Amino acid sequence: MAKWIFEPGHSGAEFAVRHMMVSHMRGLFKNVHGSIDFDPDDPAGAAAVEARIDAAGIWSGDEARDAHLRGPNFLDVATYPEIAFRSTEVRCVGEADLRVAGDLVLRGVTRRVVLDSRYLGRWQCPYWEGDKDLGPTTRIGFLATTVINRHDFGVSWNAPMDRGGMVVGDEVAITLDVEAILESDMQRIDAILHPI
Repeated sequence: MAKWIFEPGHSGAEFAVRHMMVSHMRGLFKNVHGSIDFDPDDPAGAAAVEARIDAAGIWSGDEARDAHLRGPNFLDVATYPEIAFRSTEVRCVGEADLRVAGDLVLRGVTRRVVLDSRYLGRWQCPYWEGDKDLGPTTRIGFLATTVINRHDFGVSWNAPMDRGGMVVGDEVAITLDVEAILESDMQRIDAILHPI
């Protein structure tokens, strides 16, 4: 089974949550790290994924809001610096579609979530370090989505609005965009960049 390493600069996790009852506030985590065990020639075969996110890296486009999201009312990054996911089951449900079940750890709480995932393909690509191409590298891509209830993870801050509304919705839609490089290609590049 081939192992693939997330390319952090091209992998991210986006989220959207209802705001003020009328719109969605969106945010992003970049530098998502992790690995995938996956055979592109046999998508229905055994597979596994694990991912780690630096919770302090949250970005919503507003510094004051990001500070609030990092604080104890939401992610409490001082106490829980990492968000993690580890698959427990991967099932092929279509030609390029996978259902990935696993454990999401957020704010120290572990809950089972299911990611609806789509395999986006495999491609030979360059690998640039500065102005030098160290490629070629083999890359694969995935897009995965899920919805969680933030209260399940102890993220329950809110404020009431007139007529019974709330400032923040309960459900958080999550989208993961993953670009991963074949582990043997990463090892070759690392040997070039850090010779013994």
